Amino acid sequence: MTNPDAALRSISTDLLAWYDRHARRLPWRVGPRERAGGAAPDPYRVWLSEVMLQQTTVAAVKPYFERFVSTWPTVGALAASPRDNVMKAWAGLGYYSRARNLHACAQVVASEHDGRFPRSAAALKTLPGIGDYTAAAIAAIAFDQPDAVVDGNIERVIARLFAIETPMPAGKKDIRARQASLTPEERAGDYAQAMMDLGAAICTPKAPACALCPLTEGCLARARGEQECFPVKAVKAPRPTRFGAAFVAVRSDGAVLLRQRPDKGLLGGMSEVPGTDWTSAPPEQPLAGAPFAADWRAVSVPVVHVFTHFRLELTVYRAIVDGAPSRDHWWAPPEALPGEALPSVMKKVVEAAVPGATKRKATGKKAA
Repeated sequence: MTNPDAALRSISTDLLAWYDRHARRLPWRVGPRERAGGAAPDPYRVWLSEVMLQQTTVAAVKPYFERFVSTWPTVGALAASPRDNVMKAWAGLGYYSRARNLHACAQVVASEHDGRFPRSAAALKTLPGIGDYTAAAIAAIAFDQPDAVVDGNIERVIARLFAIETPMPAGKKDIRARQASLTPEERAGDYAQAMMDLGAAICTPKAPACALCPLTEGCLARARGEQECFPVKAVKAPRPTRFGAAFVAVRSDGAVLLRQRPDKGLLGGMSEVPGTDWTSAPPEQPLAGAPFAADWRAVSVPVVHVFTHFRLELTVYRAIVDGAPSRDHWWAPPEALPGEALPSVMKKVVEAAVPGATKRKATGKKAA
C-alpha cells in the first residue's frame, strides 16, 4: 500500500527537481542557481512583484516592475515619493486600489518597521493591501516560510492533480488544504514558484503539455483524460452593461481638462475627464451632465471598455474651451498628458476625442 506522506513528498521533490532545470528568469526572482550560490530574495522586490501580478499577466507587469525599481529602488524611496507620482507610474496596470495600498504599505514599512518587511504571514497581513495570498507568497518566497501559496496557476495545477470536483470558488478551500499538505518545510519559496511556473508553462488552461509535466504520473485528471475539465467552474452570470457620457474639454493650446476620482471606489484616486455616473441605461439627457455649458459635439463612435464585472459604454463629447479650471479640475498640457494617471478607459476616451494625445512623442531627448 502506498504511503500517502511519501507520495506527497515525492510530488514536492519531483517538482523542485523540475524547477531547478526549468525555472523562468524573471526580473524580481532569485532563481535556484543564484540561491544555491548564496543569493537571497529582496523582500521589497518580492512584495512589489506580487502586488503587481494580482489579476495581471507577467508580460504586462515586467516593464512596470522595472520602471518602479529603477525609480524607487527601496521601500523607503517609494514611501518618500508623493502618491500622485506612484499613481502616474501605475497608470495602465489596472486595479488602482493596489497602487494606493502599495504607497500606504511602503509608508508603514518605512515608518513602523524600519524599512524591513515582517517575516511571518500573520504580521504581513497587518500591512495595507496585503491579504492572505500576498502574505503567504511574501513569507514563502522572501523568507522561506512554509506557507501555502495559491494563485490562479496553482489552483489549476492542484485541482487537476487531485481531480477536485467542487466548483470554484467553493473548491478553493480544498485546493488550499491540498497545497498546504504538499508545501515542504525546506525550499518553500522555490516550491511555490515552481508551482506557479508549472501552471504558466505546462499545466495551461487549454491543451496542457502533460507529456512534459513532472507530475503527470500522479495526476488524477490526466489519468481520467479530463485535464481541461478542471478546475470545475460555476456558471457565470451574464456581464451587465453600464452607460455614461464623458466630456473632453480641449483648450486652444491642446491642453485637456482633468479631475481626480474619489479615493474610494472603482479607479479610485486616478485622473479622468469629467463625466456622468455610469448607469444601467443610457442617460436620457447626457448633456445635462456636462461640467459646464459649451459647444459639445459627440464623437461618432462610443468608447467601450470591459471591466471584470461589467461592460462600460461611454458616449464621448468634445468641446474647445478656454478659461480657468474650477478648483477641482486642472488643465493637462499636451506634453504632460501622457504622464497623467489616466486609467485605460480614460485613455480610450481622450484618444477618441484627441487622437494621439496620450501617446508619448518620440523627440530623441530624454523627458525631464
